[in-house]
Amino acid sequence: MARCFVTRELPGPALDRLRARHQVDVWPERLPPPDDELRRRTAPAEGLLSLLTDRIDATLMEGSPRLRAIANYAVGYDNIDIGAATARGIAVGNTPDVLTDATADLTFALLLAAARKLPEAAASVTAGDWLTWDPARHLGYDVHGATLGIIGRGRIGQAVGRRAAGFDMTVLYTGRDGGTPLDELLARSDYISIHCPLTPATHHLIDAAALRRMRPSAILINTARGPIVDQAALLEALREGRIAGAALDVTDPEPPPAGDPLLSAPNLIVAPHIGSATHTAREQMATLAVDNLLAALDGEPMPHPVVAD
Repeated sequence: MARCFVTRELPGPALDRLRARHQVDVWPERLPPPDDELRRRTAPAEGLLSLLTDRIDATLMEGSPRLRAIANYAVGYDNIDIGAATARGIAVGNTPDVLTDATADLTFALLLAAARKLPEAAASVTAGDWLTWDPARHLGYDVHGATLGIIGRGRIGQAVGRRAAGFDMTVLYTGRDGGTPLDELLARSDYISIHCPLTPATHHLIDAAALRRMRPSAILINTARGPIVDQAALLEALREGRIAGAALDVTDPEPPPAGDPLLSAPNLIVAPHIGSATHTAREQMATLAVDNLLAALDGEPMPHPVVAD
């Protein structure tokens, strides 16, 4: 029986399977464990089930000499030092595929909400500002027949492209395997949706220069990782009206601090990182994370391993 630390209670029954086989310590709070608690509770553990909000770095691993398996409850793993884990022989796994459709659905929900100014329109009703049918208020942008530029042609990017087909959209892709050059995609697209991983190469990929290449009527959607977008540059572009709007499910940091000027930007929707927030997706993520941990603790390959680039 191995000792495991799980950094948050998870939906569904998956953790019961882990508890049936191993000694399991679950962080009970709503907020992530502070760094000192994360290190203290991981120190004696052989297995760690982490969330994307947990920073799993080389120092933590050095202080956890028995650690041999990390199961990340996310498809991304930029919160983990993969090189350090590989050097120490620690297996790392993630939860691919099961959140693809949930995140693609949320992407399209944000796209439609931003295009048709749904938050603004709904707020006018609750504020008592709906006086009559008005031909010139809450005018948005067409989605049907528009051009969608997708940055990242992985599972989620492709799923968003399939949804766009139902709106007869022209879909452009750019990614590591080629496609439309980024500058061209930015210039041609009515909507730009980000689905690439966060790496040193994609940090602030959408910066001031990229935003200047976008159309004044374009809308940016980010359901990937917050630091892919330079938020200061985005704030400036929105305030100056250089793009029509943005919808973010991810920010840098998460959540934005109180008083962050980004939250006062015009034509901006911010959601609290809910791309995978369906009962089905989140429970399946827990299942895959536990599968990874159980396999590694049995000395078997993880079914969903992360491999260092």
